[in-house]
Amino acid sequence: MNTATMPQPTPPLHSLRPLRRRHLNRLFAAVYASAILSLFYHHILKLLHSTTLVSFFMSFLLFVSDVVLAYMWSTTQAFRMNPVHRQVFPENLQKVLDRSDFPAMDIFICTADPFKEPPIDVVNTALSVMAYDYPTEKLSVYVSDDGGSELTMFAFMEAAKFGKQWVPFCRENNITDRCPDAFFTSNYALTPNTTEIKMMYESMKMKVEGAVEEGKVKEEYICSEEEGQVLSQYRIKDFSPQNHPSVIQILLNSKTDVDSTGAAMPNLIYVSREKSKSVPHHFKAGALNVLLRVSASMTNSPIILTLDCDMYSNDPLTAQRVLCYLTSRSNRPNCGYIQFPQRYHGLNKADIYASEHKRLFRTNPIGMDGLNGTSYVGTGCFFRRRVFFGAPLSYIEPENPELAPEHIVDKPINGQEVLSLAHHVAGCNYENRSNWGSKMGFRYGSLVEDYYTGYRLQCEGWQSIFCDPSRPAFLGDVPITLIDVLNQTKRWSVGLLEVGFSKYSPLTFGIRAMGVLMGQSYAHYAFWPIWSFPITVYALLPSLALLRGIPIFPKVYEPSFFLYMFMFLGAYGQDCVDFILTQGTFQRWWSDQRMWLIRGPSSFVFGTTEYVMKRFGMPTHGFNVTSKVMDDEPSKRYNQGVFEFGVASPMFVPLATAAILNLMAFLGGLVVILKERSFGSFFIQMFIAGFGIMNSLPFYEAMVLRRDIGRMPTKTTFTSTLLVGLLYGIASFVPKI
Repeated sequence: MNTATMPQPTPPLHSLRPLRRRHLNRLFAAVYASAILSLFYHHILKLLHSTTLVSFFMSFLLFVSDVVLAYMWSTTQAFRMNPVHRQVFPENLQKVLDRSDFPAMDIFICTADPFKEPPIDVVNTALSVMAYDYPTEKLSVYVSDDGGSELTMFAFMEAAKFGKQWVPFCRENNITDRCPDAFFTSNYALTPNTTEIKMMYESMKMKVEGAVEEGKVKEEYICSEEEGQVLSQYRIKDFSPQNHPSVIQILLNSKTDVDSTGAAMPNLIYVSREKSKSVPHHFKAGALNVLLRVSASMTNSPIILTLDCDMYSNDPLTAQRVLCYLTSRSNRPNCGYIQFPQRYHGLNKADIYASEHKRLFRTNPIGMDGLNGTSYVGTGCFFRRRVFFGAPLSYIEPENPELAPEHIVDKPINGQEVLSLAHHVAGCNYENRSNWGSKMGFRYGSLVEDYYTGYRLQCEGWQSIFCDPSRPAFLGDVPITLIDVLNQTKRWSVGLLEVGFSKYSPLTFGIRAMGVLMGQSYAHYAFWPIWSFPITVYALLPSLALLRGIPIFPKVYEPSFFLYMFMFLGAYGQDCVDFILTQGTFQRWWSDQRMWLIRGPSSFVFGTTEYVMKRFGMPTHGFNVTSKVMDDEPSKRYNQGVFEFGVASPMFVPLATAAILNLMAFLGGLVVILKERSFGSFFIQMFIAGFGIMNSLPFYEAMVLRRDIGRMPTKTTFTSTLLVGLLYGIASFVPKI
């Protein structure tokens, strides 16, 4: 047989390997479930044998807390049943797909406030993806400015000029760090060419930051009459971030603009959707839907990347990694999107605020990927445009055929016809009585539009893939103060509960549409805030009972004591192992579990309260953008691993209260034990109080030892101390059992 005529095997573009630990996970789940049933049996017996109303009430609170903990544990098992590992081989892509056949990509970057999200950071994000190792004429970057600010527009006018030098510089020197700021803060090779490009970057950065500091673009920064005309759009009467016409500006056109070497530049298009005080705004989801329609009218690329404004590209081959999946349908024919994990730069050694969110962004997604695919987390996600127009087998025709995903744009993007359509679809009234936000596009109905959109897409039958290469595809900033972290989690809590208690609840609609395991995995997130109940109960009740000398847990020599010990060590041990297996450290795991305890009585409680208030039509604080501004002193303390308090937030009060109460209970418990010689009766309560003390060390330091501006406010410490006194006063009226 002539082997020369035989077809050559196609080189693999990706691989899939189930993780062996899934077998141990399933076995442990069966054993742990049996322990939970035994615990419930113990609780029921205790309730039935309660002799007083007080003992019944305390037993009931513990029982309900353990029911909530058991349910949340059951939802985590969905992530552990079939975790998988994927690998891509972009080096084989050229053997399968010619570079000229690479599909076009539209990249969406959203920003909302130039004073909380510095425009220079947004510019760095845009430049990092404009410099992808990808045909530049097939890249289009759309920047959504929901703040409607001339500062952001000016920043991107400067970025368009600098990009003509930066993109060819990266290509010719094979630069890996294609975010300018990341490159110039690394150990780069010092050459005349590098020095020149750095001077250009510093000049641009100085202008942009100078404009932000002034709060306006000074005349000396405007280099031409055309630039003045562009910026004049923001200076018309009554123009404000909440009330203005749509602004769409083509800053770079791949058909006409070339870089310093004569090669085509990517399209760079600024978009600020029309705003009116009389029309409700759907925050980020609404901005993304505007970008979806505007991009359809101008380029209509089949692949869309969504990026947060501070999440810059860290790997120029990321787009090629995506093609390794999208060009092969052998794995998931209904793959609608490919999600990369959120990774961060600038984390301190211990990651004191658990900003990695390792479970959310890395551990849980590999488990969901072994089912129908991971959730959408808002950034670093490549979509097929088709997914936003109905289920795989039930296409929804948009109201305008020119917005359909199969429509081919054959007109210049700067032509009057294209621009007129783009402005029309960016209007604030365009979506009235339409399917946008409900059956088409990014979905409305939750503050966490990313979670909700991915969930609804998967309910429709779309699948997804989780891609986690060894070099992070994207890197972002982390909040450096505790209040920013808690406010972010509070906002998530409100949005998650909006989904959990809607007609599309994962417990009902999700399980019917996707099956039990996928429904449970989404339910795990939807009901995050209910962690607040058991965490708050265990933070207060055992310590109050200990101060009163009331034992509420089994003695050390009773069989049920070993049940409690197994359940605590088993749950914490498995969680620690999962964390460390995902490139974690014990120190960061400790910070991670501490932050779960911190979120319970604070952001989860306040988020739940805000959700209830919204349901009853009561006024709430609404949506707040997390600040990305890095102040020097908080940054210094963060890098040293010191907690940043500073403000007198109500969310700090329950945390400080629990910290003080646990310390008092532990010291008071020692007195009770020495006096009554009853160590065995109070061991679990002493352990819980001691565990609380270990997790509260940053609070004691902030309340007593520190004198810097980031310490716990005296007002908060005083209020918390009064609350502890009040709780103890109430407990004093409770008779001993």
